Amino acid sequence: MLDYFPRIYDKLLKNQLEATGAVLVQGAKWCGKTTTCEQIAKSTVYMADPESREQNLILADAQPSMLLKGETPRLIDEWQTAPKLWDAVRFEVDKRDQFGQFILTGSSVPPNNASMLHTGTGRISRLRMRPMSLYESKDSSGRVSLRNLFAGEELPVAKAGATIEKLAFLLCRGGWPKAIGQPERMALRQARNYVDAVADSDISRVDDTQRDPQLARRLLRSYARMESSQTPTSQIADDLRGNGTAPNDKTVQSYITALQRIFVIEDMPAWNPNLRSKTAIRTTETRHFVDPSIAAAAMGVGPQGAIKDLRTFGLWFESLCVRDLRIYADALDGEVFHFRDKSGLECDAVLHLRDGRYGLIEIKLGGDKLVDEGAKNLLTLSEKLDTTKMQKPSFLMVLTGTGQLSYTRPDGVMVAPIITLKD
Repeated sequence: MLDYFPRIYDKLLKNQLEATGAVLVQGAKWCGKTTTCEQIAKSTVYMADPESREQNLILADAQPSMLLKGETPRLIDEWQTAPKLWDAVRFEVDKRDQFGQFILTGSSVPPNNASMLHTGTGRISRLRMRPMSLYESKDSSGRVSLRNLFAGEELPVAKAGATIEKLAFLLCRGGWPKAIGQPERMALRQARNYVDAVADSDISRVDDTQRDPQLARRLLRSYARMESSQTPTSQIADDLRGNGTAPNDKTVQSYITALQRIFVIEDMPAWNPNLRSKTAIRTTETRHFVDPSIAAAAMGVGPQGAIKDLRTFGLWFESLCVRDLRIYADALDGEVFHFRDKSGLECDAVLHLRDGRYGLIEIKLGGDKLVDEGAKNLLTLSEKLDTTKMQKPSFLMVLTGTGQLSYTRPDGVMVAPIITLKD
């Protein structure tokens, strides 16, 4: 058995349990939800265990309180297979009137919410878990702390020196816990197996609607080509119509919704700051998988194949950085957004904290020319912000892939390789 790698979500889960009666941990299959929760839980019921599944489902329907008995916090793994457990947990939390009673894990949204009478507000908090960041998988040195940058500290000079080949492997391997520390051939197989499971089974099981596995695979490939873009659903439908049977826009949207419900797709919302000018801000979300390895696996591409198309590789690298930034943002009590205005000015990632602080980040694979371009965009955007109505950015950063060092430019823009970053 592989050693457990400490996760950023370990602390987040503990913090949630200290303040609520139950915590729902949601996220894609294989991202490590159950293993992480097992580190904290004192007792567990596995709803998907073949040996006890039928009995558990009967109890969940007839006497759910029986499944809730055990030392706390009690883990109920894959609770969504028996949606009645939701109200049972909510009621038990009310009755006990104590924090830290239950942990629920789920790799999909329940297919039918009709049996759930209460939202769980005030009793059940939610934690979204993602695959591992490079810092969690020990592929980042963690010398550059976003927390410290938000606190006003200077950017440390940290050595990096990742090659394109190394980045390609990290991208295609992804952050799947079962892939970390494995030989390359075995590590790369995890994302391919994941895509197979999604297309052949999971996309239909999420809401008990039979979907065409081949159309699901074509949609995943199309989404991989649109990664890190603001492509509308209609264009994805057009792309599919050019590659076989012609699904309509409604069908395509239903497949996308199903992928969102099993946490395969996690598009990035637009940032809406106060600007000095009246320039219109685009509100279209940016297309992203929850892990960049899904894009590579959907396209049937390994590390060497990814390198052959550097434009697409650059978009997938952006998705890798977004994955890590989202995980670090969770640790900092923040969110990650994308900015684009009518003039075409963009910012790949805005890490915005709940207390109003934010950092502007451009993502570039590498090279002085691209770093200069990213820095120019950041400075232009920062000058457009109306700082009489909102704070100044805590930092401007170009996040790179192949840079040798982290450093601060004379114009104040920070440059940091992704393999030096942590929360």
